[in-house]
Amino acid sequence: MAESYEAVLFDFDGVLVDSEPIHFACWRKVLHPLGIPLEWEHYHRHYIGISDRKMAEDLVSRASRPVTVEQIYACYDAKTELFREEIRRQLPFAPGVVEFVRSLKGYRVGVVSSSRGSEVRPVLEAGGLLDHLSVTVFGEDVTHHKPDPEPYRKAAATLGVRHALVVEDSEAGLASGRAAGFDVLRIPEPARTVELVQIRLGMNAG
Repeated sequence: MAESYEAVLFDFDGVLVDSEPIHFACWRKVLHPLGIPLEWEHYHRHYIGISDRKMAEDLVSRASRPVTVEQIYACYDAKTELFREEIRRQLPFAPGVVEFVRSLKGYRVGVVSSSRGSEVRPVLEAGGLLDHLSVTVFGEDVTHHKPDPEPYRKAAATLGVRHALVVEDSEAGLASGRAAGFDVLRIPEPARTVELVQIRLGMNAG
């Protein structure tokens, strides 16, 4: 029997959109002048779902010459602008996800992301999803990022709900949802988001 949820809280990157390869390419470009190599395997394994500050702290040890966390973190604005340019060229929403999110009339729907609102909000707006969300929590909205429970607790408190389904792809995101006291659904790839959420909610796939 399907669970009865008051809300569905989606992560953004890797769940609603297949944007991680774009994030990776932008980071790789801005980090190159600092002598910091970045490989997809390492990025995918260690940096997805965590704050950019934590990523910067880890990258210090991978630099080929001395560099500080502040120097790396200072690249964030340039990376954000690159990302916004790239993502405008191709809105990478998972198949059917826009229509699906709009169809979730019986639930409060939110997006909880570790990324900055300046990266996420324009994509949600361009896809016509922003007006269909009851809450958004971005990286700058919390003190402690995933895997800490604060992001999901804040979203639930804003909505005034106690029983939510968290939809995530990263270990940090899944841990955050569990620590907040919610059921979590792991998404192995964005193309399966609609299918797997439909199954969990007891909806007829179509």
